[in-house]
Amino acid sequence: MAEANPMLSLDALTFHSARGALEQGVAAIAAGETVFDLAGVSAADSSGVAVLLAWQRRARAANQRLSFVNVPENVQKLAALYGVDGLLPHS
Repeated sequence: MAEANPMLSLDALTFHSARGALEQGVAAIAAGETVFDLAGVSAADSSGVAVLLAWQRRARAANQRLSFVNVPENVQKLAALYGVDGLLPHS
């Protein structure tokens, strides 16, 4: 398994942090990162799920497989609620 991304430093995946989180993730993907560690995320909402999906789209466009580790339970529940949990591979 690839090492989790040291470039990604997030404490929230919310409406207020979505733009910055999106930019961080896009930069990490462009640098070749394929595993994002979300252990530091203490707050998340539906905007956060949208960011994760946008990262997945960006990675696929770059022919990369992106996965997530330490996904907060509330993010998992939101993804399941919206029926997109299968699009967000995690360990």
